[in-house]
Amino acid sequence: MIKFLDIKAMHDELGEGRGLESTFANVLKSNQFILGPELAAFEQEFAAYCGTAYCVGVGNGLDALTIILKALGISSGDEVIVPAHTFIATWLSVVECGATPVPVEPDPNTFNIDPDRIRAAITASTRAIVPVHLYGRPADMTAIQAIADEHGIPVIEDAAQSHGAASGPDRTGSLGIAAAFSFYPAKNLGALGDGGAITTSNRELFEKVLRYRNYGSVTKYQHETTGVNSRLDELQAAFLRLKLNHLEGWNAARRRVAKQYIDRLSGIANITIPQETNHLVHAWHLFVIKTDKRDMLANALGEQGIETVIHYPVAPMFQAAFKHRFPKAAQAFPITRQLQGQVLSLPMGPHLTTEDVDRVCDAIVQVFSK
Repeated sequence: MIKFLDIKAMHDELGEGRGLESTFANVLKSNQFILGPELAAFEQEFAAYCGTAYCVGVGNGLDALTIILKALGISSGDEVIVPAHTFIATWLSVVECGATPVPVEPDPNTFNIDPDRIRAAITASTRAIVPVHLYGRPADMTAIQAIADEHGIPVIEDAAQSHGAASGPDRTGSLGIAAAFSFYPAKNLGALGDGGAITTSNRELFEKVLRYRNYGSVTKYQHETTGVNSRLDELQAAFLRLKLNHLEGWNAARRRVAKQYIDRLSGIANITIPQETNHLVHAWHLFVIKTDKRDMLANALGEQGIETVIHYPVAPMFQAAFKHRFPKAAQAFPITRQLQGQVLSLPMGPHLTTEDVDRVCDAIVQVFSK
């Protein structure tokens, strides 16, 4: 059996006296579980890793996006440009603020939001642009930021899938006014539960999100504004500190897996595979191919004990939660509609062996040779 992602193998590497158990024991012994030294240390270390001045740990990636938007004053009557092809959390953060998500089609080659289509989506009500670094590939932030600067609109990175990715010398998390990260267990940097973070170098924004995540308070029982309870707890912060030391090595292993897939699968008829780009460092959170024979391929691989996943089978505007807002979505978003029927995520993770990847590739070649 080749698992889609072997989280157990990652944790085995950190188990048996190599970190996880002692980390848990140290936090338990400290009897500090909320807003303690582990969180403060992780925030400092993750900010330094991303190349930002500040980091604020929060409850999850959705909260991270929502808190940034609210700190920027986005509310009812405002519009926020989002990718049409993404996980629904990006859209939910906008709705949580009372604003309207304005979807923009992806570039069919990169799957990321198409900068050429953003300009046409901007209106007098546009208050932010939220590109997603989908599957671990950085969005074209140079082009997006140039458009945003023309209109005086902030750019917020949804970096939930891009831990360690970079555009040129700059890591994701440092490319917009702020970024939202998720530490869901399956991420490149995953907690042992839910978790998230906000990174920024904007002092004013930092102070706002710092208050907002903690009931609108910095000093206990003194509430300068309204807020929420969304705090990355000490235990998750401690686990993330441990894992952050391994992230670069794990990402290098993911790049090895991706290169092997690219070398083996290039040129095969009926499938399109992602490619490396010179000026980008892809985090390879996912390795996503396109094929018109997606369901047939997924079933064939499953029969051979190879797990695959579809990211994402139903785009937000086609979901019951949103389709009433987009009655003509099928005509308005043809690229997104096509992608949701073609994309297939192959097994990806730092603990896949060369033999594992060869087995996946051999199975794909066999399917398409028939």
